[in-house]
Amino acid sequence: MSEPQTYRNHPRFDPKFHFFTAPVFLINVFVALGVLIHRWPNHILLHVWLLVLAIALVFAVTIARMYPLKVQDRVIRLEEQLRYQRLLSPEQIAAAQSLTIRQIIALRFASDAELPALLQRAASENLSSKAIKQAVTSWRPDTFRV
Repeated sequence: MSEPQTYRNHPRFDPKFHFFTAPVFLINVFVALGVLIHRWPNHILLHVWLLVLAIALVFAVTIARMYPLKVQDRVIRLEEQLRYQRLLSPEQIAAAQSLTIRQIIALRFASDAELPALLQRAASENLSSKAIKQAVTSWRPDTFRV
């Protein structure tokens, strides 16, 4: 990344997935639907099957993308729990137990210096992940998430 990571530029795209694979499979659904409509009623079962298969492929690609992201979320939760042990008091660690996974993932961007106060605020005010990220003043980048 050429510039430091911030709230504004932290979302990441995987060009192979977001700009090729996903659009191709979505277009495939519309092509199958178009063929079904334009060839009605010739070979109806075949065209319905091709549409079902196209939709199933979209689900398969989506699931294949979501499962690794779920694993990344679990790894982030574990990393942050280790970070909490190192930086926080027992009372703050107890407060962290009420955080959602989305809040924990957002807090990973907070620097070590601002983590305790922001964690307390996130827990007491039930801040959204967006609000947490916007509240970070000293951004701790995460360049490994896809």
